Amino acid sequence: MDLSIVIPLYNEEETLRDSKPTLIEEITLALKPLNLTYEVIMVDDGSTDGSWAIVSEAQKQYPTLKGIRFQRNYGKSAALYKGFEKAQGNVVITMDADGQDNPKELSEMYRLIAEEGYDLVSGWKKVRHDPFSKTFPSKFFNALTRMASGIKLHDFNCGFKAYKSEVVKSIEVYGEMHRYVPLLAKFAGFKNIKEKVVEHRAREHGKSKFGGLDRGVKGMLDLMSIFITQKYLKRPMHFFGLWGGLFSFIGGMTMLYLFVVKVFLGIGITSRLPAMIFGATALLMGLMLFSIGLLGELIGRNSSTRNDYKVREEM
Repeated sequence: MDLSIVIPLYNEEETLRDSKPTLIEEITLALKPLNLTYEVIMVDDGSTDGSWAIVSEAQKQYPTLKGIRFQRNYGKSAALYKGFEKAQGNVVITMDADGQDNPKELSEMYRLIAEEGYDLVSGWKKVRHDPFSKTFPSKFFNALTRMASGIKLHDFNCGFKAYKSEVVKSIEVYGEMHRYVPLLAKFAGFKNIKEKVVEHRAREHGKSKFGGLDRGVKGMLDLMSIFITQKYLKRPMHFFGLWGGLFSFIGGMTMLYLFVVKVFLGIGITSRLPAMIFGATALLMGLMLFSIGLLGELIGRNSSTRNDYKVREEM
């Protein structure tokens, strides 16, 4: 299969029902001249409105449409993970279900991967139609991620992206990591990344599910988590052992100093009580970090159920 289009959605009944033409109609019209074999995978992230019913009805008319319905809301990363897992196309494109991505740009996104050989093409909504509460945190964390990762993208969180199939099959998206898929791809060895300016259409129906301070705080925590886990996930002892060794050395040297002044200078330990407490605490902390590293190594040898999402229906 040439192309898979993965579309996460959550409570988008108004957009799916009232947009004229509908999203699936726009996608079909945009891809018709290309003569590609393709599939559209809509992943309903536990919507509580009538989104799934609309997807199910549309599937009767459009056999290229496939759907996955979660038992409850897990988040956008979970929806992408299951969509990537199901995707069969040589090229995989993700887009949002809110109508703000223009399907007319699918052909160029596909061409950049299939013909020019990029690993990942990330959309950049250069002109945005979002409130300040969304644009300001987005600009701040995009700048932070650029500096930390060395990847020169303006909009890491843009939902409109294209990938080689190998990329989405090699990365693990969980938690809130969908914001940093280009960074995950780089850590997985896919460094041929391009940015493309894309149209950002104003939302006509419904309301945004993301934004505000909460999104910003999660973004910072996610970025820290990626750098630590991607570097030390397979070798936790290298991280905890390093710090454990440092604290153990400091604690050991402090206790050795107290022993020397006691034996050779006759200075009682009671007069060095703060130093003794510091040394004992550092030594204990070092041993604890070593233990955590060892446990991490043991746990890492077992399979994880981190991405065990409950699917209610699939078509």
